[in-house]
Amino acid sequence: MTNAEKVHEFLNNAKTFYFLTTDGDQPKGRPFGFQMMADGKLYFGCGTFKNVFRQLTANPRVEVLAVNGGEFMRYDGKAKVVKDAALLDKVREAMPQIMAMYDQNGWEMGLFYLEDGHAEIRGMMDLKEEFDV
Repeated sequence: MTNAEKVHEFLNNAKTFYFLTTDGDQPKGRPFGFQMMADGKLYFGCGTFKNVFRQLTANPRVEVLAVNGGEFMRYDGKAKVVKDAALLDKVREAMPQIMAMYDQNGWEMGLFYLEDGHAEIRGMMDLKEEFDV
């Protein structure tokens, strides 16, 4: 299993995870649920009209925080936005209802992955695993 697949598996098991950005000097966090593996990379997506997308393009240094049982994972890196029709087709397959709503409203889904990523999985008292992604 690759390190990206380890992060993907942890996020799948956690179901909901928190995506952390900054808005100027103010930290911002919000729950996310969408992520997918494609071509060996872990992709995230959100509407380009959302504040989170504006924030990650203004300052691409971001962190993902997920909790699963008695463990939590921190995964940070630099958001790299991609425009790829084939990837968007995969999102349509994974989330047809949400993408139909986006299409109906003329919204664009922004896809990105984290470059120079680093993850750590911890228990409340100890480090379980640490790796670059």
